Amino acid sequence: MIRDFIQTLPKTETHLHIEGALPLALLQRVRPEFAQPPASWAPNFKFRDFAHFESELLDMAFSWYTSPERYHEAAKVIFAGHVAQNVKYVETSFASGVIEFLGLNGREVIEAILAAAPSGLEVRVFLGIHHNGRTPKMESVLDEALTWPSLAGIDLHGVESLPLESWTAEYWTAARRAGKYTKAHAGEFMGADFVRRVMDELQPQRIEHGIRSVEDMTVVEEIKRRGIALDVCPISNHKLVPDVTLATHPIRQLFDAGVKVTVSTDDPMSFGNTLTDDYAALAEHGFTRGELVCLARNGFEVALLSDAQKQPWLDALDAITPAD
Repeated sequence: MIRDFIQTLPKTETHLHIEGALPLALLQRVRPEFAQPPASWAPNFKFRDFAHFESELLDMAFSWYTSPERYHEAAKVIFAGHVAQNVKYVETSFASGVIEFLGLNGREVIEAILAAAPSGLEVRVFLGIHHNGRTPKMESVLDEALTWPSLAGIDLHGVESLPLESWTAEYWTAARRAGKYTKAHAGEFMGADFVRRVMDELQPQRIEHGIRSVEDMTVVEEIKRRGIALDVCPISNHKLVPDVTLATHPIRQLFDAGVKVTVSTDDPMSFGNTLTDDYAALAEHGFTRGELVCLARNGFEVALLSDAQKQPWLDALDAITPAD
């Protein structure tokens, strides 16, 4: 069984929004009307557009995430699910909007998430900032965030069609100078030109999604030249991005072109997926067991771990000799 094989693989999750990973059981505690899973959990569900997805997600997520304690409680359940799937490393982001609109303390949110990590699971926390996220209210907060020791890095979130404001490139540069790792969402809804612009202006060390880069192979070659990995979320893209299905997903083209791609779930509260589901979906649509091992290996290669920390998991993957 392919799922049994996937279970044997030590894995990473490097593209996970913690608000979008709210466990259903916790949502049901505060919203009894969700006795049944959301309609979007159906295998072939398609959101109308990003606004449809975002409005439903925010409605669910912020019914629960109202305090650092609530983040801690949810993270414990989320991370237990990772451990059950043989996941060894997780990168998750939380939305800067919870600081701006809910008045939460960002440092306390980070510490609450990290305190929920069980033994044997390495967790890194990122701050997700929307294109227009540097409001007057948030200027000092964002500057201070770069001094938070427990913050691993920053990530550009939100609607890709909004302008890249002038502060963004300067802030991404400042983050790297402060020792923070930089990511950016690009190439999910906007095309390859936007991926190129983000690479040029923000110079992120990793791109979330990036799947529409295949529309221009010179952009794909530039991604490879810069050594940028793409944290891809197949089931998320299947349910959210127009003209993308699991059968036609660009991850195959990217993988075959030699781009380093990883596999993650994105927002499982909205998509009803687990990391195992995403690997299994790729297997169903042509990825061999050997290629699944390579995808898992990619996750550890990009992980924010020392070489000594990575090596046992890389060795374990190298020891697997799947019969395809």
